[in-house]
Amino acid sequence: MQRLQGKVAWVTGGGSGIGEAAAIALAAEGAAIVLTGRREAPLVDVAEWIRGTGGTAHVQPGDLTDPAAVRRIGAYIQNEVGRLDILLNNAGININDRHWDKLTPENALLMIAGNLAAPAQCVTAALPIMRAQQDGLIIHTASMAGRFIGGFPGPLYTAAKHGVVAMSHSINMQECVNGIRS
Repeated sequence: MQRLQGKVAWVTGGGSGIGEAAAIALAAEGAAIVLTGRREAPLVDVAEWIRGTGGTAHVQPGDLTDPAAVRRIGAYIQNEVGRLDILLNNAGININDRHWDKLTPENALLMIAGNLAAPAQCVTAALPIMRAQQDGLIIHTASMAGRFIGGFPGPLYTAAKHGVVAMSHSINMQECVNGIRS
C-alpha cells in the first residue's frame, strides 16, 4: 500500500522483538527507517532485511540512557535523513532482581534511566525536527505496566512505564499546536 512513502520513522530497540517487527511493518508501508539500539549487529541484520525488500534503513546504534548518544542520533536524523515523521519509543530495560527485596540503588537508577529518561530524551531530540515540519507522531511502547499495577514487572518498571503514559499525555497537551501527536 505504501501509505508511509516519503516518511521517516525512528525505531528505538529496533534490533529485536516488537521494535524489529514494527520497523519491518513501517518499512513495508514505505517509510525510511532509522534503527537504534545498544547492539549494532542486530540492527544491521534488520536493516539488511529491510533493504533486501526494497526499503531504506539507517543504522544508528547507541545507548539511549546517554544524552550525548541521543543528541548524536537526533543530529544524524536532522542532518543526514532530513525529516522525522514517526518516533517509536520502544527501547526499554528490565532486570531479574526487580522487586523491592532485591533492588539496589544502582538498579533503581537503571530502571528509571532505561524506561523513562531514555524515551524522554528521544522525545527532546525528535520534537525540534517535528516542530519544524508542523507534523509528527510519537508512539511509546509502555506495556500493560503503564496502565495497570501488578507484581510481576517490578515496582520501578511499572512506575517508569506509568511515567511514559503521563509523558505521552503531556506531549499531546503541549505539542498539539505544532501538529504533533503522541
